[in-house]
Amino acid sequence: MLNTKRRLGVAAMALALMAGFSLPSFAQDDAGIDFGDDSSEWANDGECDDPRFEGDVMAVELLDTDIGRDASDCRAAFEAGEITLRPDLSEAVADIDFGDDSSQWANDQECDDPRFAGPGMAHALHEENVGHDASDCRNAFVDGTIWLADDAPENSGDTTSTPADSTPASDRLTALAARIDFGDDSGLWPNDGECDDPDFAGPGANPKPRDENRMADASDCRAAFLAGTVSLGSGMASEEIAAFDYGDDSSRWANDGECDDWRFTGEAMAKKLDYSDVAADATDCRTLEEEGLVTIRPVYHPQHVLGAPYDSSGVDFGDDSSSYAFDEQCDDPRFEGPGAAFTLLESDRLADANDCRAAFEAGTITLRDGES
Repeated sequence: MLNTKRRLGVAAMALALMAGFSLPSFAQDDAGIDFGDDSSEWANDGECDDPRFEGDVMAVELLDTDIGRDASDCRAAFEAGEITLRPDLSEAVADIDFGDDSSQWANDQECDDPRFAGPGMAHALHEENVGHDASDCRNAFVDGTIWLADDAPENSGDTTSTPADSTPASDRLTALAARIDFGDDSGLWPNDGECDDPDFAGPGANPKPRDENRMADASDCRAAFLAGTVSLGSGMASEEIAAFDYGDDSSRWANDGECDDWRFTGEAMAKKLDYSDVAADATDCRTLEEEGLVTIRPVYHPQHVLGAPYDSSGVDFGDDSSSYAFDEQCDDPRFEGPGAAFTLLESDRLADANDCRAAFEAGTITLRDGES
């Protein structure tokens, strides 16, 4: 299980927040403020470079990448009464009820609450997450990577639109990385170009990590995180993440010794598969999986989405000429996954680009074997 407090540092406001320099209490008591570390280029120069503060000894030029990275200077100035937390920031945060962290996707470094918009938002948003991803949304709001949707610029029709002064993507990742305790390089495979820490997921992570590498492959995981090829998991134990739903035995082919659910693959699969048997042959499929004769296709496993966003730059999605384009389902028969339509037509190949790209990046579809 991911030790949230050890991995992420101080838990402000009694929450296991995702930030090593997570939202302070804003009371003028330095015990309530996580000043972060001294990793800024300008640390220990006698000026506070953290833009969360203001006052007489602040640096003239402030960068978002220095949030939580000039601890000694800012703590000394704060305790001396020479700087204070920005009142506009504290007031804006105090006016928002961020809720709690009961979402399945809480503490995954993306805001899943659809009341907000901006580049710090998750790709797929659902109403059930309103008020249930507090730590992620509060942190992103303080960083300036999200804002209340009602306050978004008129041209921000999607979550990728940003105000003119938003932090560039590379700087946002740098700021996030400063929050994470990556540990050290004492693991089995340090500095091999692959992140072996099981708390991370994505194309840059070892697909079969071992628990002994937790917090023990810091250099690789930090580099992959900054490159955008891994992301830190939600902070929940794997058993707390929604389990795979085998369904029931309502299929006409249930209990015949073959798995008829196309979410599985392997030697014991039935030859003819139909969407009506999805989640309807539970006993056969579960038994055969336990025997090692079938496996769950990775895209259908709840863990798969934790690796999102996936890099779609190498995939030709085509255009949106399908009559089913823009229906929030991928209708291109090259793809499979819970984000794909049940009925797939050859005529929709390379013809549902926007839907398929969004689903691919969100981790709800993947290319079928042999497709490109």
